[in-house]
Amino acid sequence: MLEKDKKFESLTAEQQQELLEKYDPESSTRKLEHGMFKWIIFFGLLAFSLFQLTASIFQFIPRQLLLSIHLGFALSLVFLLFPARKKNLRMNKLAWYDIVLAAISVGIGAYWPIMQDDIVSRVGLMTSLDFYVGLAAILLVLEATRRAVGLPITIISSAFLLYMYYGRQMPGFLAHRGYDLDDIVKTMFFTSEGILGTPLYVSATFIFLFLLFGAFLVKTGVGQYFNDLAVSIAGKRTGGPAKVAIFSSALQGTISGSSVANVVTSGSFTIPMMKKLGYRKEFAGGVEAAASTGGQLMPPIMGAAAFLMVEFIGGISYWDIAKAAAIPAVLYFTGIWIMTHFEAKRLGLRGLSDEEMPNRREVLKKIYLLLPILTVIILLVSGMSVMRAALWSIVATIAISAIRKDTRIGFKDAVDALVDGARTALSVAVATAAAGIIVGVVTKTGLGLTLANGLVDLAADLTNSAQGKLLLTLLFTMIASIVLGMGSPTTANYVITSTIAAPAIILLGAPELSAHLFVFYFGIIADITPPVALAAFAAAGVSGGEPIRTGVNSAKLAIAAFIIPYMFVLSPELLMIDTTIPQLLWVVFTAVTGMIAIGAGMIGYWFRRLYVIERFLCVGAGLMLIYPEGMSDIIGLVSFAALLAIQFFIKREDKRPKEATA
Repeated sequence: MLEKDKKFESLTAEQQQELLEKYDPESSTRKLEHGMFKWIIFFGLLAFSLFQLTASIFQFIPRQLLLSIHLGFALSLVFLLFPARKKNLRMNKLAWYDIVLAAISVGIGAYWPIMQDDIVSRVGLMTSLDFYVGLAAILLVLEATRRAVGLPITIISSAFLLYMYYGRQMPGFLAHRGYDLDDIVKTMFFTSEGILGTPLYVSATFIFLFLLFGAFLVKTGVGQYFNDLAVSIAGKRTGGPAKVAIFSSALQGTISGSSVANVVTSGSFTIPMMKKLGYRKEFAGGVEAAASTGGQLMPPIMGAAAFLMVEFIGGISYWDIAKAAAIPAVLYFTGIWIMTHFEAKRLGLRGLSDEEMPNRREVLKKIYLLLPILTVIILLVSGMSVMRAALWSIVATIAISAIRKDTRIGFKDAVDALVDGARTALSVAVATAAAGIIVGVVTKTGLGLTLANGLVDLAADLTNSAQGKLLLTLLFTMIASIVLGMGSPTTANYVITSTIAAPAIILLGAPELSAHLFVFYFGIIADITPPVALAAFAAAGVSGGEPIRTGVNSAKLAIAAFIIPYMFVLSPELLMIDTTIPQLLWVVFTAVTGMIAIGAGMIGYWFRRLYVIERFLCVGAGLMLIYPEGMSDIIGLVSFAALLAIQFFIKREDKRPKEATA
């Protein structure tokens, strides 16, 4: 193992936790160190995981009851773990109102199981008790979401509820007949289109199990192994630590569904390495933020919203989505790799020395730690359901960990993994419950189709060509996804944009999978898009750099993520949709070549430092190569070859900065 403490100044566990609490609402939980409620929370989280495992293995609980119990667990534990205000985070006690809210949440979770026969027999009619329980469920979901996820998604969900109520007062095409409070409560809690709808169902099945899988993986020490493996593979290359960060963060995305958490955990190791080698603080932070955010785009286990995509699209398996996302993900990380390489060449940076490298023999001895991830891939490819694949992968993780004593998962580790997995799932559960509110409003009012037609009409007002309409609609959708993503978790962002914006893209002829992946991508990269770039701000907290500059650097390095979604909408071959192997290879070749040119233009260095005009020409040639059309490919390739030749025929004095760290 790399002796990082001796060679690089990594953040302590306490410093990492402080950063997570500052930039990641999901990590801002109480730390009750003693007392009765410490054990109530512990056993509550353990019971949550055991219930979910039992329900997934035997599948004997009807859907509505499963979701109600899942919601009850999540709400009650959120009120016990997440304080109403952050300033109460360090208080080692619970407020009386949190205990009351948790108790009410338990009642709400138990209402459907106790009253199911009565509710069904009334065929949609509500009693006064039904009404007050449903109303309490809505209010508690909004408050729990505010505490565990943040204010933006709470405001958005509340705005959708107000839109549903005040439909008659809405202007123009947004107007609808409006619904009274009884209709709203019934839709939100007593149908399958509100809180107890598809988003929460995905949380209670697929997402929860994969979060448990990640928690068990962590107990094997695979996180540190990812770092050591990345150093072994990329450490000695030019600018090695930056490439280590890219490789490690892509792997870390498998066990972490949070860009911020990925930045803090892997960045506390990689950013000090990059700074020591000579990368600027803002650039080092930008590399880690861009790479960590891309972890959610990397198959086989992508961000939680990818599991929602299975349900929203319908007739498609998770493996189909992971397979389609593979080439775009590789292109994304290739773009970051290329730019870090050019930056290292520009600054004259070396790789790590032999003394800074881990013992490769020791690293290879632990290669078996990757077998659980390989197990997931094999099971998904074989056609096994996502739920079963996750369950068997947890079993495989426990079995494989026993190969060596230092990675073995004992009884205590297993219990801790169950508790940690449930704790991680709380924010996802309440976020998907809030997203269910949005879905319920969209379904009941027809808002999705209304806004989709509105986007298409707006694009039509600005251009007459079919291609122009599609490009403008994509641009509007990109802006909406990024703005929503600045304040919402990926899951909620995807729910909103997939129900409102994606239909507009589909109306203009794009494949359904392309449209959904388009909004998925831009919802994720909002984490590195200034002015609100939480992953970049967390990276700046690790590097000591200026947050906005770090955000600008991360967005520049992730430029591929702003281009690739347009590529796979305009050229679905990139998603392996209706394509042949030769077509696929050509699209990948031109895309990678284009990324080399764009990377050189963005950094200002290729084989030598570039003049300003050369940088613009490089970016232009790269865009021509990336645009999926025969003539643009030819123009791009000719331009690329000409620019490459100019590199060797026109020499320029290389004025490297004397101090690379300046």
